Amino acid sequence: MESLMSFLTGPGLIISLAVFFIGLAVRLVLYFMGLDWRLDRVAYKPHMSEGMRGGLYSAYKWLVPFGTFGWRAQPFFTICFFLLHLGAVLVPLFLTAHNEILRMRFGFGLPSLPQGVTDVLTVATIIGLFFIILRRIALTEVRIITTAYDYFIIALVAVPFVSGFIARVSSAGSDGWLLVHIISGELMLVLAPFTKLSHIVLYFASRWQLGADYSIKRGGHRRGPCFPW
Repeated sequence: MESLMSFLTGPGLIISLAVFFIGLAVRLVLYFMGLDWRLDRVAYKPHMSEGMRGGLYSAYKWLVPFGTFGWRAQPFFTICFFLLHLGAVLVPLFLTAHNEILRMRFGFGLPSLPQGVTDVLTVATIIGLFFIILRRIALTEVRIITTAYDYFIIALVAVPFVSGFIARVSSAGSDGWLLVHIISGELMLVLAPFTKLSHIVLYFASRWQLGADYSIKRGGHRRGPCFPW
């Protein structure tokens, strides 16, 4: 057990992080390399300033709860979405145990949130995941486009949070749950660039593209910071 844990928090962690960051960087570069003004009918380069302004504003508005018409049209989904993503971003980055491993292996770490805060964020993430699954089952328009692959992605995200929380609060069998947590977390890192989890970076790229399109081709730069979505 000790040798396995040593590998997972050493070479395994380094490999996982390398695949995660390099893979997502490649996906981002390929996305922008794939943009073509002739296919998209958007003059990106001649109107780069308008495109940048509109693209950044579009990405920003979608990061704000109920900041767009799309969010306000689906209030229940919006709440679940932000519950999930708030914890999914903050807990891995600012959990004390994670940063202790970073300092031990790499000599640096990020500031840590209080344990009670990360516990609340973890529970919020699990609740958000539960209701997103429920939404996919309950709503016909979502259910008909949901596949086993979508549930696999949800499970890929859920297992590290559920196992980590159980290991945190459990008085028995915590070592086993901790092992599940580390393996599933590193598996998620490795698979992220090759699955829908690549939206970690492609979200910003696609929202930028939509905002740039509207600002350049549809005259959005003359209408101010107002998008019809």
